[in-house]
Amino acid sequence: MTKTIDAAARGRTKRRAWCAGLALSMAALLAAGSARAEELNVYNWGEYINPAVLKKFEEETKIKVNLSTYSSNEEMLAKIQGGATGYDIVFPSVHMQDIMDKLGLLEKTDIDTYEGFKNIEPSFLRAKSDPKGEYCLPYAFGSVGILYNRKVLGKDVTGWKDLLATVKAKGLKFTLLDDMREVLAVGLILNGHKVNSTDPAELQQAAETMIAMKPQVAAFTYDARPMVGAGDVAAAHFFIGAMIDVFGNPKDLGFVIPEEGATMYQEDICVLKSAPNKQNAIKFLQFYTRPEIAALNVSQQTNGTPNLPARQLTPDNIKNSKEINPPQETMQRLQIFQDLGPGIRQLDRVWTKVKTAQ
Repeated sequence: MTKTIDAAARGRTKRRAWCAGLALSMAALLAAGSARAEELNVYNWGEYINPAVLKKFEEETKIKVNLSTYSSNEEMLAKIQGGATGYDIVFPSVHMQDIMDKLGLLEKTDIDTYEGFKNIEPSFLRAKSDPKGEYCLPYAFGSVGILYNRKVLGKDVTGWKDLLATVKAKGLKFTLLDDMREVLAVGLILNGHKVNSTDPAELQQAAETMIAMKPQVAAFTYDARPMVGAGDVAAAHFFIGAMIDVFGNPKDLGFVIPEEGATMYQEDICVLKSAPNKQNAIKFLQFYTRPEIAALNVSQQTNGTPNLPARQLTPDNIKNSKEINPPQETMQRLQIFQDLGPGIRQLDRVWTKVKTAQ
């Protein structure tokens, strides 16, 4: 009888231990799940967000931010389409947002119904697929112009024709972006065409214009800022974010939106349909509607912001910059890329000619 009681007691003890262990295991799993839920995985262009913004979001929400970066819209899209998972928010250019919408990659967030959305200037709702802002939040904009070293050039330049004449006369070099659409856009603009043209004759003319520049082109590159700063090249085809270098050395460096016209870019913050942390992603969009947050970002990024009240909170050199915040007459000379659909093949053909021409 004693053995029977002891066996039963041991059985009950084992069951209690097993149940306790199971409870601890379940608690650990739930805790791990909760910890995973309190994360936000940000996939952005390299150096395209002020780390102080992410830190402030973490401090206020206790949500851990993990940042990964890409160097182009195409790289980001290829990775998402290739099955990469775990990313919550991305920052596509407007035309890429339209492409991603067609592919069913974006989550509807209803950010337009959030109270802070009133701070967004309506003209920046540029995506054809999202005219009300039901999916994505306008993030930043800027022009693509010419960063130049006036010490090397011996003057300020006003645009592409002025730059070309100066470097030819002085035997100098400049760089172009290693970007099909941006480079061909220069050729299209210089010939009086729209940057979204897919007309074969217009594209061929643009390609010939860019090929004619190649003796003065040192490289096609995204890494030209230090080259211009050091005087290794006279100028670079570059984004407005280069104003951070101009502010650091205003005596030698300048940035101009070409008088002939230029492209502008705009990126929006979008939540992926595959996002594992959708609610945290929406919290970030809401967080970024606050003027002081957008201003904090711009103070380090030197891009324009679609958040109208934020502009008044930025440092004076940014707030008063006609390059970062162009007047209306300059804005009218800026063109933004659109999704060209199958027409992009026409650009691919002439871009190969530009890159391979000797």
